[in-house]
Amino acid sequence: MAITASSTTALDVPSLVSQLMAVERQPIDKLTAKIASYETKISSFGTLSSLVSGFQTASAGLNTSLQKLTSTPSDAGVLSATASSTAVPGSYALNVSQLAQSQNLVAAGQASSTTAIGDGSATTVTFDLGAISGGTLTNGIYSGAAFTSNGSGTVSLTIDGSNNTLEGIRDAINAAAPGVTATIVNDGSGTPYRLALSSSSSGVNNSFKITTSGGDGSINSLLGYDPAGTQNLTQTLAAQNANLTVNGIAITSASNTVSEAIQGVTLTLKNTTSTPASLTIERDTASIKTAATGFVDAYNALASQIKSRSAYGSTTSAGGSLAGDGTLRLMQDQLRGIFMTPATGGTLSTLSEVGISFQRDGSLKLDGSKLDNAVSTNFNDVSNLFTSSTGYTARLEAWAKSALEPGGMIDLRTQSLGKYVKDQNEAVDRLENRMTALQKKYTMEYTNLNLLLSRMNSTSTYLTQQLGGGQDN
Repeated sequence: MAITASSTTALDVPSLVSQLMAVERQPIDKLTAKIASYETKISSFGTLSSLVSGFQTASAGLNTSLQKLTSTPSDAGVLSATASSTAVPGSYALNVSQLAQSQNLVAAGQASSTTAIGDGSATTVTFDLGAISGGTLTNGIYSGAAFTSNGSGTVSLTIDGSNNTLEGIRDAINAAAPGVTATIVNDGSGTPYRLALSSSSSGVNNSFKITTSGGDGSINSLLGYDPAGTQNLTQTLAAQNANLTVNGIAITSASNTVSEAIQGVTLTLKNTTSTPASLTIERDTASIKTAATGFVDAYNALASQIKSRSAYGSTTSAGGSLAGDGTLRLMQDQLRGIFMTPATGGTLSTLSEVGISFQRDGSLKLDGSKLDNAVSTNFNDVSNLFTSSTGYTARLEAWAKSALEPGGMIDLRTQSLGKYVKDQNEAVDRLENRMTALQKKYTMEYTNLNLLLSRMNSTSTYLTQQLGGGQDN
């Protein structure tokens, strides 16, 4: 009888282990999918946080716009103006008879701006600001005038061998900042370089007096200036105040920027008038409408995302990611409560009365004409509707702030979701370590099994050969 050898096929260890590990990894895959869904929730709250912040900004912007006023002069060449929230709308008549200006003096000409003046011995130069009164002015020189210090204090500097050129004197004065600025002008004459001094501030109380002490007298001959005494510089412009009338009331200002003539309005005078100019202060309806549009758009952007992310059965990656989420439901309920609660304290109580109304899809729509009419005919109540303690934008801005602040509902929910993700990632890490060990175990076991099968095949072949040879004998 003949014996036939049979062989056992070797196992495909990598393939077998891969299939086994696919089964073992199913809990990890489920956890990973769950983590991804929670990370999507975190991302969704990040998007909503940004939209709530934008809505907060838009609400604040609408509040601010209601305080804005425009200032329109009849002649922009005469003046410009800005109005704060405390200004009173109306029309004002202005006459400007004189602009404010700074005192300007010029020193005697020098042949060079870099040649030393005097022997360089130290000279103290002192500046004092004040008012010149009385006397007469002829060719830039006062006679019989008086000088009264304005009490702001004197400023002194030293001219010596290190800075006793025209340029050095200019730089020393500007560095000391005595309320006077210095420049050098070139008049084109034989001695063209002249030091020009100007009060840093306009107005009659900002004229100046210059005294010197020490030195060889050269610096005094150049700079000494006493309106009531010796004047070694020539006045080219006298200090003066601005003179104007507002609705017939005379006003004097040391500056051409006048901030107290009209409540809440800052005037910038540019020229004198031959006929009265008018200034109109009125509500900035364009800014209000722009801000209201921004408010409506910001709300619609937020509401749209809340709606899509809370929808069940959404097929998009972000849509529906917060379906059933308690924090999102709370946000919806709080917003709904604010919009459904009327404002108090005025004749207007709902947003629809000023042209902001809900549509069937839950979005807001602005009727600009209705808003303009309400602002022009009933501004105080419009302002109350938005900005009072029960006003819509005031309450919505406060809601947004509380939702966004650390410890607010968005922050707390995001932290909770983040903790879940952290915990589950740690669980995945532990399972991954187990999978690594398990894969190593399976690989070793089935590799050893392959070796056993190989030995069995070899033994079977050997026995077959031996038994077959015995029969032939």
